[in-house]
Amino acid sequence: MVRQPVTVNGVTRWKDMDVDGVAATETRESKGVILRQEIGDVLRSIRQAEGRTLRDVSHDARVSLGYLSEVERGQKEASSELLASICSALDVPLSTMLSQVAERIANAEGLHVPDTVPTEFQREFGGGVVPDRVPDNMTREELARSGS
Repeated sequence: MVRQPVTVNGVTRWKDMDVDGVAATETRESKGVILRQEIGDVLRSIRQAEGRTLRDVSHDARVSLGYLSEVERGQKEASSELLASICSALDVPLSTMLSQVAERIANAEGLHVPDTVPTEFQREFGGGVVPDRVPDNMTREELARSGS
C-alpha cells in the first residue's frame, strides 16, 4: 500500500494505492457542481449554436477576447453586469441563459426539473386546451381526466 497525491479541480488529496497504482478502496465522491463552469458551458453552447466566434461576441459585449474565453472555460467568475452584456451580445435574455444553467445544475444534482411553460404560451403554441381557471371543487383526478 502506497499513499499517492491525487489532484482534482486544483485540490490535492492523498489516496491509498496498491503497487499497480489502483486505488485500494474506491470511495464514491460526488462531483460538486461549479457554477462558473456551468455558466461558461451554456454561454459557449449558445454562441456556437448561433455560429458566432469569440471575437465577434467579445466585440459586441465590449469585453476582451481573452476574458470571454476564460468565462466560457469556467476559469473566471463573471459579474452580473458582464453576464448581462454577453447575453445582450448573444441576443439571448439573461433569464433564459440562467434557466438553462439552473436546469443543468439540477440534472447534475439528480433532480427532476418540471416543465413550467406559462399558460399563455401553452395557449398560443401548445395547441391544447388550457382552462382559464380550475374550479375550486374539482379534484386532481377530475382535472387529469378533463385534460385528456
